[in-house]
Amino acid sequence: MIKTIIFDFGDIFINLDKAATPRALQQFGIENLPESIIALNKEYEKGLISSEEFFNSYKTEFSKVEKEAFLQSWNAILVDFPEYRLEFIKKLASEKDYQLILLSNTNEIHIDWVKENVSFFNEFQQCFDAFYLSYEINFRKPDANIYEYVLKQHQLKPNECLFIDDTKENTDAAAALGIHVWNLDPVNEDVVDLFTEKKALFS
Repeated sequence: MIKTIIFDFGDIFINLDKAATPRALQQFGIENLPESIIALNKEYEKGLISSEEFFNSYKTEFSKVEKEAFLQSWNAILVDFPEYRLEFIKKLASEKDYQLILLSNTNEIHIDWVKENVSFFNEFQQCFDAFYLSYEINFRKPDANIYEYVLKQHQLKPNECLFIDDTKENTDAAAALGIHVWNLDPVNEDVVDLFTEKKALFS
């Protein structure tokens, strides 16, 4: 029986255009990211470096980078948050049938954009019993330690949890720990259809 539902954020609640940031970065002559910058991105997502250090590293690597344009490019991935998904999670929270946890790989620049541009972000956040952002807890998916951290924090049994994420390597990592998963396809599926799509888990 499912007692806890763990949700990703991007392409589950907020719509993303994952190709938009690489496309926008081309204005600075950035076509392919070196391994050092890919590693830096992961460090930033874990909150191991500050936003200023993050930008300065890009500036050092790519001299054409200008701060405001870089921030716009970095945030280009973020599209919109349909309000009907807020209504879905509000209803689920009000029913109190499940413990609700958000577990997202995100960074400070992105979440600052969300707070500024999604008027109901605070209301959304309050729907959850716990709200974990990778840069605040220094772990990121698909590393096993992020799932183990959540399980330990809430004394959860993996087989009583459902984890919903649009990235297969993330759901595969959770499934390896015995957690039920839904690898949601954002093109053809929507989180609001949870109890239709995953009916067998809740019956």
